[in-house]
Amino acid sequence: MLLTLNIICLILAAVSSVFCVIRTTHMFQLNSYKPAVQFKWMRQNFKHYSINLILLALSVAAAFTVAAAFTNAVWLYIVFYLFAVIFAMVNRPMKNAKKPLVYTARVKRMLVTDLIVWLAVFGAAFFAGGDRFALFGMGVALALVPVLPLIGNLINAPIEKAIRQYYINDAKKMLKACPNLKVIGITGSYGKTSVKYYLSTVLKAKYNVLMTPESYNTPMGVVKTIREQLRPTHEIFVCEMGARHVGDIKEICDIVFPEYGIITSVGEQHLETFKSIENIIKTKFELYDAVSDKSKMFLNGDNENISGNLAKKTDAGYHTYGLGNQNETYAYDISVSKKGTHFSVCCCGQKIENLQTPLIGEHNVTNLTGVIAVCVALGVPAEDIKLYVRKLSSPPHRLQLTRRGDTAIIDDAYNSNPAGCEAALKTLSLFEGTKILITPGMVELGSMQDECNYAFGRSAAGVCDLVYLVGKKQTQAIHQGLKDAGYDENKITVCESFMDAYNQASAVSGGQKIILIENDLPDNY
Repeated sequence: MLLTLNIICLILAAVSSVFCVIRTTHMFQLNSYKPAVQFKWMRQNFKHYSINLILLALSVAAAFTVAAAFTNAVWLYIVFYLFAVIFAMVNRPMKNAKKPLVYTARVKRMLVTDLIVWLAVFGAAFFAGGDRFALFGMGVALALVPVLPLIGNLINAPIEKAIRQYYINDAKKMLKACPNLKVIGITGSYGKTSVKYYLSTVLKAKYNVLMTPESYNTPMGVVKTIREQLRPTHEIFVCEMGARHVGDIKEICDIVFPEYGIITSVGEQHLETFKSIENIIKTKFELYDAVSDKSKMFLNGDNENISGNLAKKTDAGYHTYGLGNQNETYAYDISVSKKGTHFSVCCCGQKIENLQTPLIGEHNVTNLTGVIAVCVALGVPAEDIKLYVRKLSSPPHRLQLTRRGDTAIIDDAYNSNPAGCEAALKTLSLFEGTKILITPGMVELGSMQDECNYAFGRSAAGVCDLVYLVGKKQTQAIHQGLKDAGYDENKITVCESFMDAYNQASAVSGGQKIILIENDLPDNY
């Protein structure tokens, strides 16, 4: 009978462990394989693992009770079964995740290591005491499951470091094999992905262009792009550079050695990891430091953090762009409507007039001004610039406008920030009809998070007819900002999930609706 009970136990423990390891590995991947970030996430989601303590307590009790008198321990097995099932259900892999677990070679190596560690822990307990200590072994093994990805990552660290360096060196060799390739680095707290898409599109009027896809803006994302997509026929490589810590931009620059650089903005983005705006400025300007010829460095001169830091620089020759005519390249005669934007640009005395684009919002004019400045520097004819600007469309989830019957949807779901929220609300105000906001608020703003969300709420009160907040705890500051601005509480709805909010907003009757989706929190929030 004891053998049968242990076999059932083993099956339940194995299933529970597999479920939990897949979920925690998924989170570890979303947390960029950073142990400190993973530990923080685990602390915030302790409910998923509190059952482990119960299972561990049961296994310790079983170690003595089973050994002393098996007949008095059957109930322990039954309780263990119950909690193992609960543990499996609570930690089951996520369905319909925004970013599903990608079974990369690194993940596969980690899972194999996790399995070996799990079997070693169970085996040690089992073989030390035989059948009577099997439950104890499985309990200890289950207690370790939440940290198995961290253990596997630690064990594999030397191997992963060696593999990582091999890939980096291989990417560098491929870049060296293309001596005529011009590398354009793009970074910024916001706007960098949009500028990357716009620039790559317009440059295709004259050049064969490769760009980093989607959000492949990490060192290994850039390396992957180079190794898998770079061809000898490419003439320009547009490389988006993301950062969460000081030194991140420099790390990418040391791989690609950019000839040109664009800094789109510097603001309160990822303050949780950067700790201060000074660190953000320092990190974004790592691209500035990497570009040797400052005449090939293009910066948003309207951004106070950028212009303020430029005032401290002793070198000269850099190129600024924006809406203000103090910049070397600036826009004028701007006319923005819900159908698009008309504007003209003056670039170092050269005028390109009557530009048209389906993109909406003044912030996109700023982005396009920078794009045009770089294209002029690279010899793209003005008529080609005008033609390709007219063809542009928004990147996915960045003020992306779609229509469904009498409903217009402004999808601005990607990583919101204070400046982006204000720009999105300004864009929403251009439309006629019932203006609806769906948002879970902004994250990764450190100590400023509540302050920024509160200001967002106050601003939304002056634009939106209805507001749907996703998550009660996360949106408290927005809710308070709306109330303090005199907004009617009957027009505020707090929903548990994005889909619940979207379905309710879509069901609103009464003519034209415009739904702004501002931010969509990743699965690790």
